[in-house]
Amino acid sequence: MGLRGLAVSSGAACTAADAGPSHVLRAMGVEEELAGATLRFGLGRWTTEAEVDAAAAEVVRAVSVARDASPEYEMRRHALARV
Repeated sequence: MGLRGLAVSSGAACTAADAGPSHVLRAMGVEEELAGATLRFGLGRWTTEAEVDAAAAEVVRAVSVARDASPEYEMRRHALARV
């Protein structure tokens, strides 16, 4: 996804080798498409507020780049606007 300086995953920590959506989110009733569009972050005891803010800003940047490059995102956005 192009997240500079971050190590994230989309699956559950206990199944890091599995590329599918988190089985935990699925068990909670989250739809598969939404569960597959999640990110898992690990925070440590010494993670600072500034590091969390920087990570959030990097995610916003990367999502903006991905959305700008996605014709499907534009189609869905326009379809939702008509509802």
